Amino acid sequence: MQRPSDDLARMRATARTIFDAAVARAQPAGCLPAHLPVAPETGRLILLAAGKAAGSMIAFAEAHYLDSGFPAQRLTGHAVARHGYEARTRQIPMVAAGHPVPDQGSIDSASRALELAASATADDLVLVLLSGGGSANWVAPAGTLTLAEKQAVNKALLRSGAPIGEMNIVRKRLSRIKGGRLALAAAPARLLTLAISDVPGDEPTAIASGPTVPDPTTMADARAIVARYKLDLPDAARVLLDDEASETPKPSHPAFANSEFHIIARPADGIAAARAAAEAAGYAVHDLGADLEGEARDVAAAHAELARELKRRGRRAAVLSGGELTVTLRGQGRGGPNQEYALALAIALAGEPGIIALSGDTDGTDGGGGEATDPAGAVIDPGTLTRAGGLGLVPAQYLADNDSTGFFEALGDLLQPGPTLTNINDCRVILIEP
Repeated sequence: MQRPSDDLARMRATARTIFDAAVARAQPAGCLPAHLPVAPETGRLILLAAGKAAGSMIAFAEAHYLDSGFPAQRLTGHAVARHGYEARTRQIPMVAAGHPVPDQGSIDSASRALELAASATADDLVLVLLSGGGSANWVAPAGTLTLAEKQAVNKALLRSGAPIGEMNIVRKRLSRIKGGRLALAAAPARLLTLAISDVPGDEPTAIASGPTVPDPTTMADARAIVARYKLDLPDAARVLLDDEASETPKPSHPAFANSEFHIIARPADGIAAARAAAEAAGYAVHDLGADLEGEARDVAAAHAELARELKRRGRRAAVLSGGELTVTLRGQGRGGPNQEYALALAIALAGEPGIIALSGDTDGTDGGGGEATDPAGAVIDPGTLTRAGGLGLVPAQYLADNDSTGFFEALGDLLQPGPTLTNINDCRVILIEP
Protein backbone atom coordinates (compact mmCIF):
# COMPACT_ATOMS: atom_id res chain seq x y z
CA MET A 1 0.00 0.00 0.00
CA GLN A 2 1.28 3.47 -0.88
CA ARG A 3 2.20 5.40 2.26
CA PRO A 4 2.42 9.18 2.82
CA SER A 5 5.46 11.08 1.53
CA ASP A 6 8.12 12.39 3.90
CA ASP A 7 6.49 15.84 3.94
CA LEU A 8 3.08 14.41 4.71
CA ALA A 9 4.56 12.09 7.34
CA ARG A 10 6.14 15.13 8.99
CA MET A 11 2.82 16.99 8.96
CA ARG A 12 1.01 13.97 10.41
CA ALA A 13 3.59 13.71 13.19
CA THR A 14 3.22 17.43 13.92
CA ALA A 15 -0.56 17.05 14.16
CA ARG A 16 -0.07 14.28 16.71
CA THR A 17 2.31 16.50 18.71
CA ILE A 18 -0.35 19.23 18.76
CA PHE A 19 -3.00 16.76 19.92
CA ASP A 20 -0.70 15.38 22.63
CA ALA A 21 -0.09 18.92 23.91
CA ALA A 22 -3.83 19.36 24.47
CA VAL A 23 -4.04 16.07 26.38
CA ALA A 24 -1.00 16.89 28.53
CA ARG A 25 -2.55 20.18 29.65
CA ALA A 26 -5.39 18.34 31.36
CA GLN A 27 -3.38 15.75 33.26
CA PRO A 28 -4.29 15.94 36.98
CA ALA A 29 -0.64 15.97 38.05
CA GLY A 30 -0.39 19.41 36.44
CA CYS A 31 -3.78 20.96 37.14
CA LEU A 32 -4.93 19.44 40.45
CA PRO A 33 -2.25 20.42 43.05
CA ALA A 34 -3.06 24.12 43.21
CA HIS A 35 -6.73 23.39 43.97
CA LEU A 36 -6.52 20.72 46.68
CA PRO A 37 -7.96 22.10 49.95
CA VAL A 38 -6.49 21.98 53.41
CA ALA A 39 -7.54 18.77 55.14
CA PRO A 40 -10.10 18.99 57.97
CA GLU A 41 -8.63 19.53 61.44
CA THR A 42 -10.70 16.97 63.29
CA GLY A 43 -13.11 15.23 60.95
CA ARG A 44 -12.73 12.82 58.10
CA LEU A 45 -11.65 13.52 54.54
CA ILE A 46 -14.03 11.67 52.23
CA LEU A 47 -12.70 11.40 48.65
CA LEU A 48 -15.24 10.54 45.96
CA ALA A 49 -14.26 10.36 42.29
CA ALA A 50 -16.09 9.44 39.10
CA GLY A 51 -15.33 9.77 35.40
CA LYS A 52 -12.57 9.04 32.93
CA ALA A 53 -10.02 11.03 34.96
CA ALA A 54 -11.13 9.54 38.30
CA GLY A 55 -8.18 7.15 38.50
CA SER A 56 -5.49 9.73 37.95
CA MET A 57 -7.27 12.31 40.11
CA ILE A 58 -7.89 10.02 43.09
CA ALA A 59 -4.35 8.58 43.01
CA PHE A 60 -2.83 12.05 43.06
CA ALA A 61 -5.16 13.42 45.76
CA GLU A 62 -4.76 10.39 47.99
CA ALA A 63 -0.95 10.56 47.76
CA HIS A 64 -1.01 14.31 48.44
CA TYR A 65 -2.84 13.94 51.76
CA LEU A 66 -1.13 10.76 52.96
CA ASP A 67 2.34 12.10 52.14
CA SER A 68 1.60 15.37 53.93
CA GLY A 69 0.88 13.46 57.15
CA PHE A 70 -2.90 13.31 57.16
CA PRO A 71 -3.93 10.33 59.37
CA ALA A 72 -4.79 7.34 57.22
CA GLN A 73 -7.56 6.34 59.60
CA ARG A 74 -9.40 9.60 58.85
CA LEU A 75 -9.15 9.17 55.07
CA THR A 76 -11.88 7.25 53.29
CA GLY A 77 -13.65 7.28 49.96
CA HIS A 78 -14.42 5.53 46.72
CA ALA A 79 -13.45 6.02 43.05
CA VAL A 80 -14.92 4.70 39.81
CA ALA A 81 -13.74 5.11 36.22
CA ARG A 82 -14.53 3.61 32.86
CA HIS A 83 -13.20 0.09 32.33
CA GLY A 84 -9.51 0.37 31.46
CA TYR A 85 -9.17 3.82 33.07
CA GLU A 86 -8.40 2.67 36.59
CA ALA A 87 -5.25 3.72 38.48
CA ARG A 88 -3.39 2.08 41.34
CA THR A 89 -4.27 3.58 44.71
CA ARG A 90 -2.87 3.10 48.19
CA GLN A 91 -5.99 3.21 50.33
CA ILE A 92 -9.09 4.42 48.48
CA PRO A 93 -10.93 1.60 46.64
CA MET A 94 -10.80 2.05 42.86
CA VAL A 95 -13.24 0.16 40.63
CA ALA A 96 -14.37 0.19 37.00
CA ALA A 97 -17.80 0.62 35.48
CA GLY A 98 -19.42 0.79 32.05
CA HIS A 99 -19.28 3.70 29.63
CA PRO A 100 -21.13 4.99 27.67
CA VAL A 101 -23.67 2.37 28.74
CA PRO A 102 -23.68 1.80 32.53
CA ASP A 103 -23.36 -1.60 34.15
CA GLN A 104 -23.64 -3.13 37.62
CA GLY A 105 -20.37 -1.44 38.59
CA SER A 106 -22.09 1.90 37.95
CA ILE A 107 -24.93 0.96 40.28
CA ASP A 108 -22.63 -0.30 43.04
CA SER A 109 -20.36 2.76 42.82
CA ALA A 110 -23.21 5.24 43.01
CA SER A 111 -24.65 3.42 45.99
CA ARG A 112 -21.29 3.52 47.76
CA ALA A 113 -20.80 7.23 46.99
CA LEU A 114 -24.26 8.06 48.33
CA GLU A 115 -23.62 5.96 51.44
CA LEU A 116 -20.32 7.69 52.20
CA ALA A 117 -21.81 11.14 51.55
CA ALA A 118 -24.74 10.42 53.83
CA SER A 119 -22.35 9.40 56.61
CA ALA A 120 -20.58 12.79 56.55
CA THR A 121 -20.89 15.10 59.55
CA ALA A 122 -20.34 18.83 59.92
CA ASP A 123 -16.70 18.13 60.89
CA ASP A 124 -15.97 16.24 57.66
CA LEU A 125 -14.85 17.42 54.25
CA VAL A 126 -16.32 15.67 51.21
CA LEU A 127 -13.99 16.21 48.26
CA VAL A 128 -15.57 15.18 44.96
CA LEU A 129 -13.30 14.75 41.92
CA LEU A 130 -15.40 14.81 38.75
CA SER A 131 -14.69 14.32 35.08
CA GLY A 132 -16.51 13.43 31.89
CA GLY A 133 -17.95 9.94 31.92
CA GLY A 134 -19.20 10.31 35.47
CA SER A 135 -22.82 10.18 34.27
CA ALA A 136 -22.40 6.55 33.21
CA ASN A 137 -20.08 5.63 36.10
CA TRP A 138 -22.47 6.82 38.85
CA VAL A 139 -25.92 5.40 38.18
CA ALA A 140 -28.61 5.25 40.84
CA PRO A 141 -31.95 4.58 39.12
CA ALA A 142 -34.91 6.33 40.70
CA GLY A 143 -38.34 4.85 41.25
CA THR A 144 -38.79 1.35 39.86
CA LEU A 145 -36.32 1.89 37.02
CA THR A 146 -34.01 -1.12 36.62
CA LEU A 147 -30.44 -1.25 35.36
CA ALA A 148 -31.62 -2.80 32.09
CA GLU A 149 -34.14 0.00 31.64
CA LYS A 150 -31.53 2.65 32.47
CA GLN A 151 -29.25 1.07 29.85
CA ALA A 152 -32.09 1.26 27.35
CA VAL A 153 -32.54 4.97 28.13
CA ASN A 154 -28.83 5.61 27.60
CA LYS A 155 -28.83 3.74 24.30
CA ALA A 156 -31.85 5.69 23.09
CA LEU A 157 -30.18 8.99 24.01
CA LEU A 158 -26.89 8.00 22.34
CA ARG A 159 -28.65 7.04 19.11
CA SER A 160 -30.78 10.19 19.03
CA GLY A 161 -28.05 12.65 18.06
CA ALA A 162 -28.97 14.87 21.03
CA PRO A 163 -26.16 17.05 22.46
CA ILE A 164 -24.70 15.82 25.74
CA GLY A 165 -26.30 18.68 27.67
CA GLU A 166 -29.78 17.63 26.57
CA MET A 167 -29.03 13.99 27.35
CA ASN A 168 -28.11 14.97 30.89
CA ILE A 169 -31.32 16.95 31.41
CA VAL A 170 -33.25 13.71 30.90
CA ARG A 171 -30.84 11.57 32.94
CA LYS A 172 -31.12 13.80 36.00
CA ARG A 173 -34.84 13.08 36.37
CA LEU A 174 -34.21 9.35 36.44
CA SER A 175 -31.50 9.33 39.12
CA ARG A 176 -30.95 9.48 42.88
CA ILE A 177 -27.41 10.94 42.54
CA LYS A 178 -27.41 13.26 39.52
CA GLY A 179 -28.70 16.82 39.36
CA GLY A 180 -27.46 17.90 42.79
CA ARG A 181 -28.68 14.90 44.75
CA LEU A 182 -25.20 13.86 45.94
CA ALA A 183 -24.95 17.29 47.59
CA LEU A 184 -28.24 16.66 49.38
CA ALA A 185 -26.79 13.44 50.78
CA ALA A 186 -23.55 15.13 51.93
CA ALA A 187 -25.14 17.99 53.88
CA PRO A 188 -24.26 19.33 56.45
CA ALA A 189 -20.61 18.48 55.68
CA ARG A 190 -18.45 20.91 53.75
CA LEU A 191 -18.53 19.85 50.10
CA LEU A 192 -15.91 20.80 47.52
CA THR A 193 -16.04 19.61 43.90
CA LEU A 194 -13.00 19.82 41.63
CA ALA A 195 -13.87 19.07 38.03
CA ILE A 196 -12.17 18.51 34.71
CA SER A 197 -14.67 19.82 32.18
CA ASP A 198 -15.57 17.98 29.01
CA VAL A 199 -18.62 20.01 28.07
CA PRO A 200 -19.14 23.06 25.83
CA GLY A 201 -19.34 26.19 27.94
CA ASP A 202 -17.95 24.40 31.01
CA GLU A 203 -21.41 24.32 32.56
CA PRO A 204 -21.10 22.67 36.01
CA THR A 205 -24.58 21.18 35.78
CA ALA A 206 -23.55 19.26 32.66
CA ILE A 207 -20.27 17.75 33.89
CA ALA A 208 -21.14 14.17 34.93
CA SER A 209 -24.76 15.38 35.11
CA GLY A 210 -23.97 17.77 37.98
CA PRO A 211 -24.31 15.53 41.06
CA THR A 212 -23.09 18.26 43.44
CA VAL A 213 -24.63 21.43 41.99
CA PRO A 214 -28.19 22.79 41.80
CA ASP A 215 -30.01 22.17 38.55
CA PRO A 216 -31.74 25.10 36.81
CA THR A 217 -33.46 22.96 34.17
CA THR A 218 -37.02 21.74 34.54
CA MET A 219 -39.22 18.71 34.08
CA ALA A 220 -40.77 20.51 31.10
CA ASP A 221 -37.31 20.74 29.51
CA ALA A 222 -36.82 17.00 29.92
CA ARG A 223 -40.21 16.16 28.44
CA ALA A 224 -39.58 18.47 25.49
CA ILE A 225 -36.30 16.69 24.73
CA VAL A 226 -38.01 13.30 24.82
CA ALA A 227 -40.63 14.60 22.39
CA ARG A 228 -38.16 16.39 20.11
CA TYR A 229 -36.06 13.28 19.53
CA LYS A 230 -39.02 10.88 19.64
CA LEU A 231 -37.26 8.85 22.31
CA ASP A 232 -38.64 5.38 22.96
CA LEU A 233 -38.34 5.13 26.75
CA PRO A 234 -39.32 2.35 29.16
CA ASP A 235 -42.60 2.84 31.02
CA ALA A 236 -40.76 3.26 34.36
CA ALA A 237 -38.81 6.20 32.88
CA ARG A 238 -41.97 7.83 31.55
CA VAL A 239 -43.60 7.51 34.97
CA LEU A 240 -40.69 9.41 36.53
CA LEU A 241 -40.79 12.11 33.86
CA ASP A 242 -44.52 12.58 34.50
CA ASP A 243 -44.03 12.91 38.27
CA GLU A 244 -43.17 16.38 39.59
CA ALA A 245 -41.54 14.69 42.60
CA SER A 246 -38.70 13.75 40.23
CA GLU A 247 -37.71 17.42 39.94
CA THR A 248 -34.12 18.28 40.85
CA PRO A 249 -33.03 20.60 43.74
CA LYS A 250 -32.70 24.27 42.83
CA PRO A 251 -30.09 26.93 43.85
CA SER A 252 -32.10 28.05 46.88
CA HIS A 253 -31.89 24.63 48.52
CA PRO A 254 -29.98 24.88 51.86
CA ALA A 255 -27.84 21.82 51.01
CA PHE A 256 -25.75 24.03 48.70
CA ALA A 257 -24.93 26.65 51.35
CA ASN A 258 -21.70 24.87 52.35
CA SER A 259 -20.74 23.70 48.87
CA GLU A 260 -18.16 24.93 46.34
CA PHE A 261 -17.44 23.93 42.76
CA HIS A 262 -14.24 24.67 40.82
CA ILE A 263 -13.17 23.68 37.31
CA ILE A 264 -9.45 22.87 37.22
CA ALA A 265 -9.07 22.07 33.49
CA ARG A 266 -11.32 22.84 30.58
CA PRO A 267 -11.46 22.31 26.81
CA ALA A 268 -10.24 25.87 26.21
CA ASP A 269 -7.06 25.06 28.14
CA GLY A 270 -6.41 22.12 25.84
CA ILE A 271 -6.96 24.20 22.70
CA ALA A 272 -4.66 26.90 24.11
CA ALA A 273 -1.93 24.28 24.58
CA ALA A 274 -2.56 22.97 21.06
CA ARG A 275 -2.30 26.51 19.72
CA ALA A 276 1.07 27.01 21.42
CA ALA A 277 2.34 23.75 19.93
CA ALA A 278 1.10 24.68 16.44
CA GLU A 279 2.69 28.12 16.61
CA ALA A 280 5.95 26.56 17.80
CA ALA A 281 5.85 24.42 14.67
CA GLY A 282 5.56 27.54 12.50
CA TYR A 283 1.86 27.55 11.68
CA ALA A 284 -0.47 30.57 11.72
CA VAL A 285 -3.34 29.38 13.90
CA HIS A 286 -6.97 29.73 12.90
CA ASP A 287 -8.72 28.97 16.20
CA LEU A 288 -12.38 27.99 15.89
CA GLY A 289 -12.82 27.65 19.65
CA ALA A 290 -13.18 24.89 22.18
CA ASP A 291 -16.97 24.51 22.19
CA LEU A 292 -18.02 23.44 18.69
CA GLU A 293 -21.18 21.37 18.42
CA GLY A 294 -23.11 19.97 15.48
CA GLU A 295 -23.40 16.92 13.27
CA ALA A 296 -19.89 15.61 12.61
CA ARG A 297 -20.25 15.31 8.83
CA ASP A 298 -21.76 18.80 8.51
CA VAL A 299 -18.96 20.40 10.55
CA ALA A 300 -16.40 18.51 8.45
CA ALA A 301 -17.85 19.92 5.23
CA ALA A 302 -17.58 23.47 6.58
CA HIS A 303 -14.00 22.88 7.76
CA ALA A 304 -13.01 21.51 4.36
CA GLU A 305 -14.15 24.76 2.74
CA LEU A 306 -12.22 26.80 5.30
CA ALA A 307 -9.06 24.77 4.74
CA ARG A 308 -9.32 25.25 0.97
CA GLU A 309 -9.81 28.99 1.43
CA LEU A 310 -6.73 29.28 3.65
CA LYS A 311 -4.74 27.34 1.08
CA ARG A 312 -5.93 29.66 -1.70
CA ARG A 313 -4.59 32.57 0.35
CA GLY A 314 -1.20 30.88 0.48
CA ARG A 315 -1.37 30.46 4.24
CA ARG A 316 0.72 27.90 6.13
CA ALA A 317 -1.99 27.46 8.70
CA ALA A 318 -3.36 25.26 11.44
CA VAL A 319 -7.12 25.11 11.98
CA LEU A 320 -7.87 24.07 15.56
CA SER A 321 -11.18 23.27 17.19
CA GLY A 322 -12.60 21.52 20.21
CA GLY A 323 -16.05 20.72 21.48
CA GLU A 324 -18.16 17.61 21.08
CA LEU A 325 -19.75 16.75 17.77
CA THR A 326 -22.67 14.39 17.37
CA VAL A 327 -23.48 11.48 15.10
CA THR A 328 -27.04 10.56 14.24
CA LEU A 329 -26.86 6.82 13.70
CA ARG A 330 -28.36 5.62 10.46
CA GLY A 331 -26.16 2.59 9.75
CA GLN A 332 -24.84 -0.42 11.61
CA GLY A 333 -21.10 0.26 11.55
CA ARG A 334 -18.55 1.14 14.20
CA GLY A 335 -17.24 4.61 14.87
CA GLY A 336 -17.53 7.83 16.80
CA PRO A 337 -17.82 11.56 16.06
CA ASN A 338 -14.08 12.10 15.57
CA GLN A 339 -13.71 9.25 13.13
CA GLU A 340 -16.89 10.20 11.28
CA TYR A 341 -15.66 13.80 11.09
CA ALA A 342 -12.33 12.61 9.65
CA LEU A 343 -14.03 10.40 7.05
CA ALA A 344 -16.44 13.15 6.00
CA LEU A 345 -13.52 15.61 5.85
CA ALA A 346 -11.51 13.28 3.62
CA ILE A 347 -14.48 12.96 1.27
CA ALA A 348 -15.05 16.73 1.20
CA LEU A 349 -11.36 17.53 0.59
CA ALA A 350 -11.22 14.94 -2.20
CA GLY A 351 -7.44 14.53 -2.01
CA GLU A 352 -6.64 18.25 -1.90
CA PRO A 353 -2.82 18.45 -1.82
CA GLY A 354 -1.06 19.99 1.15
CA ILE A 355 -3.81 19.40 3.73
CA ILE A 356 -3.77 16.80 6.49
CA ALA A 357 -5.99 16.46 9.54
CA LEU A 358 -6.23 14.66 12.86
CA SER A 359 -9.39 14.42 14.92
CA GLY A 360 -9.35 12.76 18.32
CA ASP A 361 -11.02 12.59 21.70
CA THR A 362 -8.62 13.65 24.46
CA ASP A 363 -9.82 10.79 26.68
CA GLY A 364 -8.29 8.28 24.26
CA THR A 365 -11.50 6.67 22.98
CA ASP A 366 -14.07 7.89 20.46
CA GLY A 367 -17.45 6.23 20.61
CA GLY A 368 -17.03 2.62 19.59
CA GLY A 369 -18.10 -0.37 21.62
CA GLY A 370 -17.25 1.04 25.03
CA GLU A 371 -13.89 -0.69 25.27
CA ALA A 372 -10.68 0.96 26.47
CA THR A 373 -9.07 -0.29 23.26
CA ASP A 374 -11.44 1.73 21.05
CA PRO A 375 -9.65 4.29 18.87
CA ALA A 376 -9.56 7.95 19.82
CA GLY A 377 -10.04 9.18 16.27
CA ALA A 378 -8.31 9.14 12.90
CA VAL A 379 -5.79 10.89 10.65
CA ILE A 380 -6.27 11.79 6.99
CA ASP A 381 -4.02 13.17 4.23
CA PRO A 382 -4.27 13.79 0.46
CA GLY A 383 -3.63 10.10 -0.23
CA THR A 384 -6.41 8.77 1.99
CA LEU A 385 -9.00 8.29 -0.75
CA THR A 386 -6.43 6.92 -3.21
CA ARG A 387 -5.26 4.29 -0.73
CA ALA A 388 -8.88 3.45 0.05
CA GLY A 389 -9.60 2.93 -3.62
CA GLY A 390 -6.64 0.60 -3.88
CA LEU A 391 -8.24 -1.56 -1.20
CA GLY A 392 -11.66 -1.48 -2.84
CA LEU A 393 -13.15 0.74 -0.15
CA VAL A 394 -15.95 3.15 -1.08
CA PRO A 395 -15.77 6.05 1.42
CA ALA A 396 -19.34 7.22 0.89
CA GLN A 397 -20.67 3.75 1.69
CA TYR A 398 -18.69 3.61 4.92
CA LEU A 399 -20.00 7.05 5.88
CA ALA A 400 -23.59 6.04 5.12
CA ASP A 401 -23.16 2.99 7.35
CA ASN A 402 -21.53 5.02 10.16
CA ASP A 403 -18.55 2.67 9.81
CA SER A 404 -15.66 5.10 10.09
CA THR A 405 -13.73 2.69 12.32
CA GLY A 406 -13.89 -0.02 9.66
CA PHE A 407 -12.68 2.44 7.02
CA PHE A 408 -9.67 3.78 8.92
CA GLU A 409 -8.83 0.40 10.41
CA ALA A 410 -8.33 -0.97 6.89
CA LEU A 411 -6.04 1.98 6.07
CA GLY A 412 -4.04 1.80 9.31
CA ASP A 413 -4.98 5.42 10.03
CA LEU A 414 -6.76 5.11 13.36
CA LEU A 415 -5.53 7.34 16.21
CA GLN A 416 -4.90 4.98 19.14
CA PRO A 417 -3.17 6.61 22.12
CA GLY A 418 -4.98 4.35 24.60
CA PRO A 419 -6.69 5.63 27.77
CA THR A 420 -5.23 9.03 28.68
CA LEU A 421 -6.86 9.16 32.17
CA THR A 422 -8.20 12.64 31.51
CA ASN A 423 -10.93 14.17 29.35
CA ILE A 424 -11.35 17.69 27.99
CA ASN A 425 -13.37 16.76 24.94
CA ASP A 426 -12.23 16.61 21.33
CA CYS A 427 -9.26 18.20 19.64
CA ARG A 428 -9.29 18.59 15.87
CA VAL A 429 -6.22 19.71 13.95
CA ILE A 430 -6.07 20.60 10.24
CA LEU A 431 -2.65 21.55 8.88
CA ILE A 432 -2.36 23.40 5.57
CA GLU A 433 0.86 23.85 3.62
CA PRO A 434 0.28 25.40 0.17
